[in-house]
Amino acid sequence: MQFADLKLIQPLLNAIAAEGYSAPTPIQEQAIPPILAGNDVLGCAQTGTGKTAAFALPILQRLAQGGTSSGQRALRVLVLTPTRELAAQVGESFATYGKNLGLRTAVVFGGVGQRPQMEALRRGVDVLVATPGRLLDLCSQGIAPFGRLETLVLDEADRMLDMGFIHDIRRVLAMLPERRQTLFFSATMPPDIQKLANSILRSPVRVEVARVATTAENIDQRVVFVERSDKRAMLEHVLKDPALHRAIVFTRTKHGANRVVQQLSRARIEAVAIHGNKSQGARERALASFKQGTTSVLVATDIAARGIDIDDISHVINYDLPNIPESYVHRIGRTARAGASGVAVSFCDSEERPYLADIERLIQKRLPVFSIPGLTLSQGDPRPAPQAQAQAHVQARPRPQGRPGGPRGEARPGAQRMDGRPGGPRGDARPGAQRGEARPGAQRGEARPGAQRGEARPGAQRGEARPGAQRMDAQPGAPRVSR
Repeated sequence: MQFADLKLIQPLLNAIAAEGYSAPTPIQEQAIPPILAGNDVLGCAQTGTGKTAAFALPILQRLAQGGTSSGQRALRVLVLTPTRELAAQVGESFATYGKNLGLRTAVVFGGVGQRPQMEALRRGVDVLVATPGRLLDLCSQGIAPFGRLETLVLDEADRMLDMGFIHDIRRVLAMLPERRQTLFFSATMPPDIQKLANSILRSPVRVEVARVATTAENIDQRVVFVERSDKRAMLEHVLKDPALHRAIVFTRTKHGANRVVQQLSRARIEAVAIHGNKSQGARERALASFKQGTTSVLVATDIAARGIDIDDISHVINYDLPNIPESYVHRIGRTARAGASGVAVSFCDSEERPYLADIERLIQKRLPVFSIPGLTLSQGDPRPAPQAQAQAHVQARPRPQGRPGGPRGEARPGAQRMDGRPGGPRGDARPGAQRGEARPGAQRGEARPGAQRGEARPGAQRGEARPGAQRMDAQPGAPRVSR
């Protein structure tokens, strides 16, 4: 199939050809016709599948065919994204594909001054791409009227839920016209996301191009078992691989990202960091340096897992394993894009083994051990034999997927904690107690008097943080997304 077969207008076909594309991706083949027909769409697709063009192209065509007002331009399309980087890239896609149509696009997000964004909106725009927080700030000042809105796009909806934007999204939805086209895109479809989709979509056409939580077949995925104190030396060794062209190193925390950059600098390996504490200018400079090849190593938290659209990333290195297994899929999706191959290496220390088990359960694959001849930092494979591991998975109590409000391991008000990951035994860590240590007066695993096993202790939700306990929460966390 060619783009011309999708009945796109010639100005769009010319813009697509100028970008070097001729054939649509599967998500584009499936999504463009129903969007052109005015249907609501529920799209489930991994990053790097071309979903931005899948909604941008038909939206631009509907805008062009609907004509423009002779007076003040009215805001007709709103695209909500979870991060600044993704907002900027979506805005760039609308500008690139719509360059022959005379339409106006604006992008608004936090971390920069409001004045230029306010002036752009006052001049009038057809398409607004925004992060929820900055959009609500502008709405409170009466800057972004929605009276003539025709189309709403929620992009990376699961990520917005993970980052705690659900209340902001509901506030925005309350301001929009009920009669509109709604396009809902998410890389995963846990129950909370499905519930949100059901509440805002009307008889949607569902498009899905890959099984949820699958990883690309052309990614060579490996795990290396290494203690935390040896991770720095292990990272330096991996980064010196002659096959490495451009790499993203993922850490679980912002401070961890800064620390890794400092350690690499001392080893004379140039790297830049990107995370939520960086100013927008610093983030843009870091990404520009990485894109241009000035710096070959980008150290990032999960904020970058779904917002980086850079070609030729040869390696993804999980310096810290993510405590949300779906994040692993999104992280390694930064490599092996557009048919290329890539390498994903994950460091796993003794406390991260439960995270690895969750990841392997999600992707239904046992990661082979990364072989490093002559390097004594790496350890053997501490996992049980595959048969024993499979039996353990069958017997394991299923855990809820896609919890709202924050990453696994973070204590959320009113939520019961069901996992037994680093940061505390199942429930939470008792001061002065070793992980898994039996409580005084009870055998390990013995039920406490008057309580059923697994019952919450009086006066506290299970997983509730008690005074004096450390919180181990992680930070909330595409190359050209048209292909």
